[in-house]
Amino acid sequence: MTPRALCLAGPTAAGKTAVALAFAARHAVEIVSVDSALVYRGMDIGTAKPSAAERAAVPHHLIDIADPTEPYSAARFVADANRLIDAIRARGRVPLLVGGTMLYFKALREGLDEMPSAQPAVRAAIDARAARDGWPALHAELARVDPATAARLAPNDAQRIQRALEVFEVSGRPLSAWHRAGRATAGDLPLVSLEPASRAWLHARIAERFDAMLAAGFVAEVQALRARGDLRPELPSMRCVGYRQAWAALEAGDLAALRDEGIAATRQLAKRQLTWLRSMNPRTVVAADAPDAVAQAIAALEAAC
Repeated sequence: MTPRALCLAGPTAAGKTAVALAFAARHAVEIVSVDSALVYRGMDIGTAKPSAAERAAVPHHLIDIADPTEPYSAARFVADANRLIDAIRARGRVPLLVGGTMLYFKALREGLDEMPSAQPAVRAAIDARAARDGWPALHAELARVDPATAARLAPNDAQRIQRALEVFEVSGRPLSAWHRAGRATAGDLPLVSLEPASRAWLHARIAERFDAMLAAGFVAEVQALRARGDLRPELPSMRCVGYRQAWAALEAGDLAALRDEGIAATRQLAKRQLTWLRSMNPRTVVAADAPDAVAQAIAALEAAC
């Protein structure tokens, strides 16, 4: 059975872009970004957006489609991705979904139920508890009622902890229970996953990438975003890894610790991404740190066709 689309996932800095471009050089491919940060305009350096040359060589979608003031949800991604998959297939090309936002992959492959809508009063009560006790305490509270969701969230991920607790308090069901399993089959959206065998290898790649971002002007990029005047650190866009740390450093007027804090936060992101991936079966795992990782990943994608 010919799949609707091919999926290529992996933690940040695992080499997804290199594989995607190499695969696209051999096949008629259009790339659909599966990344909750790449959707935002003006956030280029800190998100490691594909370069202008890369985007000119291969059509890319779901990049620069939202202003940083706008929310972008898993439900919106699923609608956008399904529309694009159909359009790309109609052009006789292969949709290749590439990224590291695992919730988006899971939502597309398995579906999401209609979750409870936002409840301002419940959110206000949660925020009041957080102001009193701190978000790590609410993360511990979430771990008691929804351990699956808590396991993939950082203790200070205010936005997602708030939403998970809100869903539980409104519905009496954990957020993880609202993820509908089994809608898609492996043949619909086969997944190739780049997962390094060596944590040290990935940590070195993360450090190299963050250093490259700093050298490319990442701090100036965040300064320009702050200067707009309509962005706040609580927005989902500004809570992206790297941006959150840079915003706080600029707010404090002290950039000395930004590199270490940014790298540490990116490592934690990668750890959460790998936790997600291990639950996303079936998938074909390729060791991202293998000398022939690109060739292995291309072979796995071709086998899935």
